[in-house]
Amino acid sequence: MILSRDRVLTTHVGSLPRNDKLSDLLVRQEAGETFDAKEMAAEMDKAVGHVVDKQVSAGIDIGNDGEQQRVGFQTYVPQRMSGFGGVSKRRRGREFEEFPELVAGLARRFPHISKQQNAPEAQGELKYLDLKPIESELSRFKRIAGTKFSEQFMTAPSPGIVSTTMLNAFYDSHDAYLAAIAREMRNEYLAIHKAGLILQIDAPDLAMDRTMMYRDLDDTAFVKRVEAHVAAINAGIEGIPRDRVRLHVCYGNWEGPHIHDVPLGTILPAIYQAKVGALSIEFSNPRHAHEYGALRKHPLPKDMLLVPGVVETTSNFVEHPEVVARRIEEAVATVGDRERVIASTDCGFGTFTNREWVIEPAVWLKLRSIREGADIASARLWGKKVA
Repeated sequence: MILSRDRVLTTHVGSLPRNDKLSDLLVRQEAGETFDAKEMAAEMDKAVGHVVDKQVSAGIDIGNDGEQQRVGFQTYVPQRMSGFGGVSKRRRGREFEEFPELVAGLARRFPHISKQQNAPEAQGELKYLDLKPIESELSRFKRIAGTKFSEQFMTAPSPGIVSTTMLNAFYDSHDAYLAAIAREMRNEYLAIHKAGLILQIDAPDLAMDRTMMYRDLDDTAFVKRVEAHVAAINAGIEGIPRDRVRLHVCYGNWEGPHIHDVPLGTILPAIYQAKVGALSIEFSNPRHAHEYGALRKHPLPKDMLLVPGVVETTSNFVEHPEVVARRIEEAVATVGDRERVIASTDCGFGTFTNREWVIEPAVWLKLRSIREGADIASARLWGKKVA
């Protein structure tokens, strides 16, 4: 994993907006409906090419395919594994129960979304069926991206978020289910690593599920669950050098009160148990912009980079580059090492197909603000003008 040697490098969390035609095809594929495979391939080529060019134009150093080839950051998994069926009865977050107005607003804003609360459940032994889909994703992205980025990454969901989205109706315990997911998702993790890309594990379960799956636990018991979920990540990535893996943790990518979110300081020591080389965390949304205090209390391990969110991903406000620069400088001051900070987004911009909070033009402007803010911060941090 490259360091910010002479300037602050830039990246993002992963998902980027999908066009309407591709979104329709992905939802139809998820629903098991017929679709034209050649049309899908052509649309994916077009979409990946579009987001690659937009990232490059915005000045992103470490880029990806924008998750254009998936219906959702984790809900695509049942398409690649046997053992899933039916419908999960997943609990909503506490605020969705406390504020019915929030649910009603979401229903009006996103009337045609992919499967999220109604994803399948595990009804049999899990078995990863075929590496061709992930190999196709990797091949398409590498072919289109070429050498346009300083480094490339590909996302994959953590065993924990798969387990709390697609619920267990087969295994004797949740831990047994976690172990099975880690064992099978390892196929995908290794494929990404062997293709030469940075593997990003998306693990919102490590924070978000405090208000969902594990809302009935106290903080101490929740931390124990976080440790179990981190252990599952470590099992899945075993043998992959830690500097080739980065971990994304977030509180759920929706525009809501977030008043029940767990404090970062409560879970940070458990997250540090992950055998990864970089940690991607939200630091720009209004509920968590103060969380650098947790990092000061629990310093980032010396063998980890910090990938802080310096722009927010559920608002059409475009952050001023000077605001971004100040956020980067706060991250550097907290870590104590300018080379171990890479500027990023809080979360993805297209977490699920047909549920994009930010209009597409604003997405590219936000990514451009990251680059411009990083250049301002770099000039101050290195004491020279950045080309």
